Amino acid sequence: MDHLPDHLPTTEAAVTALRSLAAHYAREIEVTDDIGADRTSRRSASGIGMVTDPDGSLPHEAYAEFGGLPRVSVRLYPEDDALITVEGIECPDIPRDDVPAFLRSVFEGLAHVKARRFPPGYRLVVPLPGDRTHKEYVPLALLTPWLSSRVR
Repeated sequence: MDHLPDHLPTTEAAVTALRSLAAHYAREIEVTDDIGADRTSRRSASGIGMVTDPDGSLPHEAYAEFGGLPRVSVRLYPEDDALITVEGIECPDIPRDDVPAFLRSVFEGLAHVKARRFPPGYRLVVPLPGDRTHKEYVPLALLTPWLSSRVR
């Protein structure tokens, strides 16, 4: 796989990295771009009805869906973060620079579901570089076959 940059300064750079990951893991990818403050889901930087941010730039948001299992989608926000959804489990506030590492962990089988006996519960655990992990609560009702196969 082509070396991915450590820093993804723009949404477009992150989309390029997502396409490279899709090619490496032989997954289809569908990307939708929303450009302009009037088209993005977060409008905190500009006023209602404005197309640009106050600095004149066009905010760029992208949504990518990967084919295959596990079902994975990524929403890249202009504010340098992302919402990654794995099998219906939303993982919010992922720094844009961590998105490739997060997806590698999922696609390479390093991500797992940790079960707790008492009180009963499940957490999706995704290892990240630097001995970091992202953990997200998994409701029992959302425990899909893919997630169930990753329970430890």
